[in-house]
Amino acid sequence: MVGHDLFVAVEAIHLGKERVPELWTVESVTAVAGQGLEGDRHFHPEGAPAGQALTLVEAENVESAGLEPGGTRRQLTVRGVDLNALVGKRFRVGEVECVGVELCEPCSHLEAMTRPGIIKELVHRAGLNADIVVGGTIRVRDAVAAL
Repeated sequence: MVGHDLFVAVEAIHLGKERVPELWTVESVTAVAGQGLEGDRHFHPEGAPAGQALTLVEAENVESAGLEPGGTRRQLTVRGVDLNALVGKRFRVGEVECVGVELCEPCSHLEAMTRPGIIKELVHRAGLNADIVVGGTIRVRDAVAAL
């Protein structure tokens, strides 16, 4: 899961508000089990549908697509992690325990916000949808590890 000399870590945390296209970057966020990230547009106080509590993307895939950090609109950008390998598996982001639910495939909304062709370019490389099993704080530079 780790590249030769890459540190497996959270590189950025991006949050957004409902109906506002801009995301902002934070140094830490509270992850609530079964609900999502506090303060984010996808926070579900009544309980998040399966796979909609947390989204992650590999920094390497964001860069290879020529997008800016946060350009895929995923909440966590991580480096040195094979997110596809975490589908169906438990993993930890800092003190937060998660389970990978499914790949977060690119959509027409992402294409409308970026450029034509991005869907084809990022198929199976646009990130991971996950559930939060044990909440806590996620911080930039937190380690990411399979359990």
